[in-house]
Amino acid sequence: MSDKLKVAIIDDESDMRDSISQWLELSGFKTVCFESANAALGAIGADFRGIVLTDIRMPGMDGMELLKRLHALDSALPVIMITGHGDVQMAVEAMRIGAQDFIEKPFDPEKLTELVRRALDSRRLVLDNRALRRELSDGSILLRKLMGNSPEVEKLREDILDLAQADGNVMITGETGTGKSLIAHAIHACGTRQGKPFIAVNCAALNEEELAARLFGPALNDDSRPVMAATEPCTLCLEDVDSLPETLQARLLAAIEKMEADSDDGHVVRITSVSSQPAEETQKALRPDLFYRLAGMEIVTPTLRDRGEDILILFNRFLQLFAEDYGCEVPELTAQDAAALLQASWPGNIRQLQNLAERAVLQARRGESGIATLLADEGIHDGNVGKGEKPLKEHVEAFERMLIENALRRNRGSVASVMEELALPRRTLNEKMAKYGLSRANYV
Repeated sequence: MSDKLKVAIIDDESDMRDSISQWLELSGFKTVCFESANAALGAIGADFRGIVLTDIRMPGMDGMELLKRLHALDSALPVIMITGHGDVQMAVEAMRIGAQDFIEKPFDPEKLTELVRRALDSRRLVLDNRALRRELSDGSILLRKLMGNSPEVEKLREDILDLAQADGNVMITGETGTGKSLIAHAIHACGTRQGKPFIAVNCAALNEEELAARLFGPALNDDSRPVMAATEPCTLCLEDVDSLPETLQARLLAAIEKMEADSDDGHVVRITSVSSQPAEETQKALRPDLFYRLAGMEIVTPTLRDRGEDILILFNRFLQLFAEDYGCEVPELTAQDAAALLQASWPGNIRQLQNLAERAVLQARRGESGIATLLADEGIHDGNVGKGEKPLKEHVEAFERMLIENALRRNRGSVASVMEELALPRRTLNEKMAKYGLSRANYV
């Protein structure tokens, strides 16, 4: 894949560079070679997607100086030093100042492979964590994750942006799998606390002693300040707040009141509470004075079954992501598949839809198909039984939009190719794209 991490090989001897590169390529790694440290520095930045394997002795800038320069750019970049006979002392010094490891010439290729693999695993973890932190601090990225065009989701995005600019506590309730934690992150990332700490505490996962220590102290270790003792602005996300023990509810209320009394600039700790229980049930689980403090502003997340054609938009996107992960073609949905997805009850909401999409990709990879069978296996019944069927027009339009969107994606936004694939005249295609809000520019 194009996103595969690289091994940057730096050595002034071309034979050595080529032999290392050839061996690592045969072992399944992607390599890039440089004949000098200066050449490498011109190509390796702070978020370099790979690791560095460098000779320690080179004319001009040597490996030790290169190591210092690289770590000035990115202290977490793994650097493996290649040493000659008698350079072990230098290698030890290199590790003292931050090298990942060293290997002495002539080296065992299998040992080199293992060192490189470990270093790449370490690098991948660092880069993934950085990407996650950036994503969770970028409100625009998080809002784009709330995919869909239904009125319910449009209103949800507007509510998030409105509440993000406020400073009061927020209560988020809704069925399991509706994206409540994502919404909590988005409220934090879209507001004035963007870039400040977002601290999630699960009230159901911790016992009372652990929960008390996390919120009020004493700290469990030297690195964890109790959240309610914070002196800088942050967001506390209380997940499963309806499981908060009654004894701690009084302490939390007292801490909130003290924080408000001590601060002239609003809440130091803004609390976002999350519950999979309806608001009225959550209210019963909390003492009234605390509930009203935590639920100064409220969001109720929409269920998947109430979001209409968003179901197909989300399912299509999950199919694409899983097909990329498993290296296979995206399964094609039939009209019957689309109707089955739209009619299903989805008790597990988006999370259940995502799991079903993964199963559909794995099934298609084996040459099998049948969304209806997967739905039956999941035990998802017709969500409209007893409520009246959804209009046929809604199914037809949702399926039509999905077909055009998939064709645009396959043909990289080429309208001419989409016209040919779907046997539609240009005017008809343009009208339907306008109707469904589709733009070729999004698929180029």
